[in-house]
Amino acid sequence: MTRPVPAFALTLAALVALALALPFLVNRGLVFLAGLVAINAVLGLSFNLLFSTAGLLSFGQAAFSAAGAYAAALLLLRLPEVPFLAALAASALAGAGLAVAIGLVALRRTEGVYFAVLTLAFSELVHVVLAKTSLFGRNDGLTGIPRPRLSYGLGSVDLAVGDRYYVLVILVTAATAAALWWVTRSRLGRAFRAIRLDAMRAAYLGIDVRRRRLQAFAIAGAATGLAGALAAPLTSIVSPDLAHWGESTKPILFTLLGGAGVFWGPAVGAVVYAAVEYATRSLAGASDLITGALLLAVVLAVPGGILGSALRLARRGRARPAPRAAPAPAPAGGAP
Repeated sequence: MTRPVPAFALTLAALVALALALPFLVNRGLVFLAGLVAINAVLGLSFNLLFSTAGLLSFGQAAFSAAGAYAAALLLLRLPEVPFLAALAASALAGAGLAVAIGLVALRRTEGVYFAVLTLAFSELVHVVLAKTSLFGRNDGLTGIPRPRLSYGLGSVDLAVGDRYYVLVILVTAATAAALWWVTRSRLGRAFRAIRLDAMRAAYLGIDVRRRRLQAFAIAGAATGLAGALAAPLTSIVSPDLAHWGESTKPILFTLLGGAGVFWGPAVGAVVYAAVEYATRSLAGASDLITGALLLAVVLAVPGGILGSALRLARRGRARPAPRAAPAPAPAGGAP
C-alpha cells in the first residue's frame, strides 16, 4: 500500500512550479522581487522555528543574515575560484557560528524579554563592527558582487545569464524550507516544542533545555545566513544596514502577518509585505505607515495571522454539522 504524499510536499511543489513559471509571465523587475520574497520567506520560516517551535523570541536575526551575506560577498570578490555551493555552505556555517557564539552568552542566564533584548544588543554590536572594519568596506559595504558560475562535473553554468540565478534562488530556498519543515517534525522538533510548552517539565523528563535551545538557535542562524548569502549576488551589494535592528523586525513582521502557528505563515506574510511595498512604492514614506497599520489590523482583528485565521475558519466550516432532514409528513387521514 502506497503512503499518501504529505500536504507539505504538494504545497512546496506547487509553490516552486509557480515561482519557476514567473519569468515567462511577468517582467524582470517582478522576477527580481519574487527572488527577494523567496529569500524573505526563508528568513521568516527560520525565525518561526525559534518563536513558534522552540519558544525563543530573538531580535537579532539580522546579524546572522549579515554574517552570511558578507561571507558570500568576500568569497565571491576575493576567492572567486571557490565553488558557489561551497560558498553557500560557508555562509550557513558563518550564520550558525555567530548564533552559537551569541547563544552561549544569551541563553546562559536570560530568557523571555531579557533574551530578546540581549540578542538585539548583539545584533547592533555586529552592525557597528561591520561599519568600522575596513575588511567589510566600513559604511559603504561591499559592492559589485558578481553572480557566480555554478560548477558541475566537467562543466559549469554562468548564473549571470538570464534568470538562471533566480532559478537557483528558488531551488535553494525550497530545499531550505523542506529542511526546516523536517526539523519541526523530527524528534528534535518535538523536544523544541516540549521546551516551549514547559521548560521545567522538559528538563525533568531528561531534555537538556539549554543545549536544545542552542541547537534551535544554531539551525535558525544557519538558515538565516544562507538566505543572506543568496541575497548578496542578487542585489550585488551588502552593507552594514543588513545588521541594523530594523532588519531584525522584518522576520517578526512576516510571522505575525502570516500566522505564527502555521508553518507557511511567514511565507504568506513575506508575500503580503512585498505586495504592500510594491503597491506603495511611489508614495514616499507611506509604505512603512501602511505596513504598520496592516500589522496593527492583523494583530487586533485576526491575531492568528492571515493564514492561521483562514485555516481556522476552514476547519470550523468542515466541523459544522449538516442540517437534519425534515421529517416526512404523516399520511392524510391518519395511520392505516
